[in-house]
Amino acid sequence: MQTIPGIGKILALTIMLEVGDIKRFDKAGNFSSYCRCVKSEKISNGRKKGKNNKKNSNKYLAWAYVEAANFAKRYSDEARRFFQSKKARRNGIVATKALSNKVCRASYYIMRDKIPYDEARLFI
Repeated sequence: MQTIPGIGKILALTIMLEVGDIKRFDKAGNFSSYCRCVKSEKISNGRKKGKNNKKNSNKYLAWAYVEAANFAKRYSDEARRFFQSKKARRNGIVATKALSNKVCRASYYIMRDKIPYDEARLFI
């Protein structure tokens, strides 16, 4: 976990302890949703049909991944490039959440498959 830019000892321990068994999540999207890294909306035919229960997730993981995104954009050139391109199209908060979702998905695969972090695969 500490090989991901932006995740140090404290954030890695926080994520590992809050997640528990990673096998309880079938897909990376389910894990991202649990970590509050994606929006919780119901959209049908381009119209908003309602909100899901957006508080039904882990607020500590949400905090950890936003912190990791803020550190990643500070220390990784690829993460900074991704953040700047998102920020040019939207605003800074949306860009930070998009980067936290990238970091969240990368950590899911690292924990599930026990593989090393590869920055080239993350920012394709």
